[in-house]
Amino acid sequence: MIALAILHAGAHRLPEEAPGWTLAPSVTLPLLLSALLYAIGYVRLQRRSDGGRERNRRHAWRFAAGWIVLVLAVVSPLHEGGERSFTLHMIEHELIMVPAALLIAVSQPLGVMLWGLPSGLRQGLSGGARWWQGLADPAIATGLQALSLILWHAPALFDRALGHEGWHIAQHLSFLVSALLFWWAMTRAARGNALTAAACLFVTSLIGGGLGALMAFSSSPWYAGYAAMGMTPFGLTPAQDQQLAGLIMWIPGGLAHAGAALILMARLFRPERRADALR
Repeated sequence: MIALAILHAGAHRLPEEAPGWTLAPSVTLPLLLSALLYAIGYVRLQRRSDGGRERNRRHAWRFAAGWIVLVLAVVSPLHEGGERSFTLHMIEHELIMVPAALLIAVSQPLGVMLWGLPSGLRQGLSGGARWWQGLADPAIATGLQALSLILWHAPALFDRALGHEGWHIAQHLSFLVSALLFWWAMTRAARGNALTAAACLFVTSLIGGGLGALMAFSSSPWYAGYAAMGMTPFGLTPAQDQQLAGLIMWIPGGLAHAGAALILMARLFRPERRADALR
């Protein structure tokens, strides 16, 4: 999945042109490679598996759904539109970090994708998979994602990412990987320590929502790259564009994490769960 982080490496149209589809090989090839790798691993596992085929099939549908959301975020005109509108850029980020990363994480793709590799390479990379799982501690994953969000939304780093392709790749690599790790950790914790997972989700909603609220209530644009563009294609000033982007990060983004936390809490305190705890 790390290869998918080359999200903004392709060439973009000039600002006066209508946003188009991003079909640069640096964007499409990693996406196609990840799908091919998963498909090969899935077929191999289905041939070897007896009782787990239905579970593998469910995971494959989740991976496909997350992959499609990711493709829509980084290949559709939304991607190029984000080069001239912070609001569209924020929508792209939210799609990558919430529905796409969540669906891919719950599909548990690491094992399947390892099976898509030649046997020698698969054995060599198995240690990396164990390293990834070791990082999936709820507190560590929450802290890493929070650090990624805060640092990359600092004006100095964000403007650098807007102006330099390599930094832009690093930004989206950080967003994608930290979100995958976070949702992977939450799904693991939800099965054994739902209270911890719910707490981490609430903390994340406060961090992302708080950052979005600061943007929404700011009367001046934070980022020189967008301020220099003037009016957006929607007729918004840079300050209004940032305020709308902040609202998107604050409300839908914050509600996604808070809603997941509430679902976990509701399951934790179901009558049958309480009865089990009293036995």
